[in-house]
Amino acid sequence: MTLITARTAPRDSRSDGSRSDEARSVKGSVEAPSAGARAGTREGDGLAVASFVLGLLGLLVMNILLGPVAIVMAIVALTRSTARRGRALLGLALGIADLVVLAVLVTANGTVSWSLTG
Repeated sequence: MTLITARTAPRDSRSDGSRSDEARSVKGSVEAPSAGARAGTREGDGLAVASFVLGLLGLLVMNILLGPVAIVMAIVALTRSTARRGRALLGLALGIADLVVLAVLVTANGTVSWSLTG
């Protein structure tokens, strides 16, 4: 009769159940990014795209409202380190352009309201 024994790794002699430094470092190196970090990046990406769309739309209508909103959304997206940095920067530029167009039209007409027909 043959007896087969399994060879096991030596157990940690700590009684408090904590892991050794080696076990912690190996586990830490293979962990994926936390869900909070991924959600923050995803929110930043959405804000970057929304800033771009609102800045573009603000060139046509309601630039007094959409321009500042696009600027704020772009700044928030950039601070959340979005993967869509180019769109956030375009949203920022378009938001500023909205305010410049508003300033030019107000100067030309002398009023905040304007129309495409003249």
